[in-house]
Amino acid sequence: MATETTRFTTGTTTAAPGTGTGTGDTPQWGGAGGGRGKRPRRRGERGPLASFGLHATLLLAALVAVFPPAWLLVTSFKPKADTFTISLLSNFTLDNYDHVLNNTKFLTWFGNSLLIVVTTTIIGVFISSTTGYALSRFRFPGMRPLMWTLLITQMFPMAVLIVPLYNLMAQYGLLNRPIALIVTYLTIAVPFCAWMMKGFFDTIPVSIDESGRVDGLSPFGTFWRLIMPLARPGLAVTGFYTFVTAWAEVAYATAFMTGERHLTLAGGLQTFVNQHTQDWHLMTAAAVLIAVPATLVFGYAQRHLQSGLTAGATKS
Repeated sequence: MATETTRFTTGTTTAAPGTGTGTGDTPQWGGAGGGRGKRPRRRGERGPLASFGLHATLLLAALVAVFPPAWLLVTSFKPKADTFTISLLSNFTLDNYDHVLNNTKFLTWFGNSLLIVVTTTIIGVFISSTTGYALSRFRFPGMRPLMWTLLITQMFPMAVLIVPLYNLMAQYGLLNRPIALIVTYLTIAVPFCAWMMKGFFDTIPVSIDESGRVDGLSPFGTFWRLIMPLARPGLAVTGFYTFVTAWAEVAYATAFMTGERHLTLAGGLQTFVNQHTQDWHLMTAAAVLIAVPATLVFGYAQRHLQSGLTAGATKS
C-alpha cells in the first residue's frame, strides 16, 4: 500500500508522514494539520463560564446578606426625615442613639436581657454538658428513650409550644418574671446542646476517665477536673448557641412579658415600630446597640466555634 510499508527485518510498521499511527510516533492532537488542540479537562475542573457563573452567584448572595445590616447601620445615623432616602449620611447625627439611651427604657431592657441571658447560658451549659457526658459514658435504663425525647422536642415549632407554655407560666404565677423566660429558653436550648455535647464527648478517649478513676476521682470529679478542660471548644459552641437563643428571641419575650419595665431588648424593639408609632430611625439605632454584645461574644468564642462544631463528626 502507498501509506504503509511493512519491514520484516525489524517487525515494526512505518506509517506515512503526518498520520501518527506508527509505533513510537507521538500522537498528534488536532488532526492532520499537526496543531495542538485543547488540553483535556480534569475531573472536577470548572470551565471559564462555570467559574464566572459561580463567582457571580456568590457575589450576589454576599450583597443580599450584607445589605440589611448595612442599611440598618447607615439609617441609625440619619435623622427621621432621611430614613428612607438613598443618601449616605449626608446629615450625619447621633441624636437617635442619644434618644434611645436617655429617653426610653432601653437600659432597663438591657438589664432584663442581661440577667435572663447570663442565667440561661450558665444553667444551660451546665445541664447540657452533664447530660451529654452521661449519654456518652454511661449505659442506664431508659437511655435510648431519653435520647429520642431530646431529639423529638426539637421537632415542635414555636407556635405549637407558646400557648401551653403560656398557660403553664400563668398557672404558676410566673408571667412578667425573668424565671419564665429562663425556663422557656432552657427548654429550647438544652435538648440540642445536649446532643451536640454528647457528640463532642464521644471524641474524648475513655482512657482519660479510667485514669481519673485510678487516681481516686469520683465520676463527677473526673468530669469536672479532666473532661471539662478538654471540652472547651464544645462548651464555647454550646454557650454561644444558648446565648443567641435567649438574646435574640422575640415571640416568648413579648408573650410572657408585658409592660415596658418588664420587657427584654427584643421585646422593646417593638415599641418603636407598631400600629401607633413608626420610629424607624430609633429602632435602627436600638438594633445596632443590641447587636454589639452579640458581636463581642461571637468574636470571643469564634476561635473555638470551628473545632467545636466539627468535633462530633468523628469518633476516637
